[in-house]
Amino acid sequence: MRSAVLIAVIAAAVGCGTSAGAPAPTSPDATSKTSLTITYWAQGAEQGVSARWTLHCVPAGGTLPRAAAACRKLAGMTTPFAPIPADAMCTQQYGGPQVAIVAGTFRGKRLWVKLQNRNGCEIARFKHLSFLVPGYGSGGAA
Repeated sequence: MRSAVLIAVIAAAVGCGTSAGAPAPTSPDATSKTSLTITYWAQGAEQGVSARWTLHCVPAGGTLPRAAAACRKLAGMTTPFAPIPADAMCTQQYGGPQVAIVAGTFRGKRLWVKLQNRNGCEIARFKHLSFLVPGYGSGGAA
């Protein structure tokens, strides 16, 4: 019974911020005002060693590998950077020291998001956006 509840909580957390709900933006204007900088610390921000990429959409470019695919994926998501709800029930587990900061402009709005692996909800959120972080999940630096 406990494992069924745990699975339900994790499934709900993974669903937070996905493309379910409102239709995805289809016009070039929806993604053209997207310009992001992604900074990633594979061993944790305290270690000081980071990697950094940029992503610009319409036209797709920047230093992020597979920029066009990343822009298409972002365009298909309604609220990819939505915060974890304050009342979310998250498993208390540690997923690793990795930290990423995504900052810039998304659909014309300023954005600053910290991704980390401190609990089940944050792990799910990081994995959901892992296409923006080369090297995440590989266990090492990018």
